[in-house]
Amino acid sequence: MTRRDRMQIMISILDTCTRGANKTRIVYQANLNFRTVNPYLDLLEERGLIQITTDKNTLYKTTPKGLDLIENFDNINKILNSKT
Repeated sequence: MTRRDRMQIMISILDTCTRGANKTRIVYQANLNFRTVNPYLDLLEERGLIQITTDKNTLYKTTPKGLDLIENFDNINKILNSKT
């Protein structure tokens, strides 16, 4: 098993939040723990890649800018992993 870098972790969080997710779901889907997820969520919010809504529960949702980042990351991975 290889270790994920920061960018892969952030993309995993953004992908989890595309339809809205609470912190517990993010932790389990991105395979993190509650202590390590907070700095990532703070960074993604500061950069405008996720938005936080607090109605009854706190939900994290990927912004259009975050969706663009996911798409660009996927395209870069396809290019780097292609065997041409």
